[in-house]
Amino acid sequence: PMRSHHDIDKEADRHYRKAIKFYEALARRAAAAGHAVDVFSGCLDQVGLAEMKSMVNWTGGNMVLTDSFVTAIFKQSFQRVLDKDEAGDLQMGFNATLEVQTTKELKVCGMIGPGVSAAKKSAMVSDTEIGVGGTTAWRLPAVTARTTVGVFFEVANQQSQALQPGSRGLVQFSTTYQHARGDYRMRVTTIARSWAEGASPDIPASFDQEAAAVLMARIAVFKAEAEEVGDVLRWLDRMLIRLCQKFGDYRRDDPASFRLGPSFSIYPQFMYHLRRSQFLQVFNSSPDETAFYRHCLFREDTTNSLTMIQPSLMSYGFEGAPAPVLLDSVSMKPDVILMLDTFFHILIWHGETIAEWRKAGYHEQPEYENLKLLLEAPVVDTQSLLVERMPVPRYIVCDQNGSQARFLVSKLNPSTSYSSTNQYGGGEAVLTDDVNVSTFLSALSGLAVKNAS
Repeated sequence: PMRSHHDIDKEADRHYRKAIKFYEALARRAAAAGHAVDVFSGCLDQVGLAEMKSMVNWTGGNMVLTDSFVTAIFKQSFQRVLDKDEAGDLQMGFNATLEVQTTKELKVCGMIGPGVSAAKKSAMVSDTEIGVGGTTAWRLPAVTARTTVGVFFEVANQQSQALQPGSRGLVQFSTTYQHARGDYRMRVTTIARSWAEGASPDIPASFDQEAAAVLMARIAVFKAEAEEVGDVLRWLDRMLIRLCQKFGDYRRDDPASFRLGPSFSIYPQFMYHLRRSQFLQVFNSSPDETAFYRHCLFREDTTNSLTMIQPSLMSYGFEGAPAPVLLDSVSMKPDVILMLDTFFHILIWHGETIAEWRKAGYHEQPEYENLKLLLEAPVVDTQSLLVERMPVPRYIVCDQNGSQARFLVSKLNPSTSYSSTNQYGGGEAVLTDDVNVSTFLSALSGLAVKNAS
């Protein structure tokens, strides 16, 4: 096989770093010329996506990783790149430039997304770099309606310059691109936000935990490209503890008293799943797969990125309508069907009892029409996801205790494992040494209520 993550970490692959530099030079030339590079891979083995990733990531291109060029994933993804609108134009823009202007109290730290620096210096550039920094403008050789970038700022107002009550900070995004029919277009978006003191209740009330989780994920994964994963995980933990100490409600040295307000309540859970995700835990992924997963995170919107970090799980049963359930091993029951959406995979899982009934052919008998409808319901619901998503996700149908059920089990919170039982009862035991959400949150509470020093 080609190089593994272990080989790269130990510098055992003598061509890896040379190849990285070679493709980065090509990526800069392509971006400067306004060209986007797409890479479609159809091979059971690796093809070198980890080395070529800069050519796609820096130019706004598409990256698709499949087992073969005869698969539906390749064919449908390739067709979607060339989709046209009602007027017959490609659904993308070319040679785009994103420029940011701010009021003097803010400085631009950088951008993480499908683009490269346009090297535009100004007084608004911060000394602190996050992602692609040192500039207030970036080139995006190709953009679509789905293209999303994360731009990071810092407050640079001096303590001696008190802000006037009711004053606002302004951020303006100016995007210029060439439409598929050849004309140039500009879109300008201006955002105004009121300033608030550090202890103001307006700050926690306006906190968007979903967007914050995605932005933190982008920073963490960007850092993981150049730093040890262990260091990145410790940085994530420190940032989470710091947030809990600042915005939590607790008595010092009393973990049982710790509470987070509703605008922060699920943020620690997002961080738990991010720590376990394939973006940071690369043990079971090849370097090519890791490059593909990270590429998608860097360009997708908040909703899709959250699905990658914390997949959604729907349960179908005889007792009621389909409903979202906990991403937890307690949800694996023999008499239900589960649908898991990880963005990269869409999986339909049949509980042991449902699978036995299906194998016995009960759903083909008129008196068991309800079983037939139950089996069809998740299949119908997945079709909209398969039609909308780019790249097309892998579609998996499996049974409880089957080999492909591992795709589901690996994403679940192991509240029932071989070494513990869960508080809800039921569910399938997960064979893992990972801590569950409850243990993680208990440890977080204990660290947050200690002296901040």
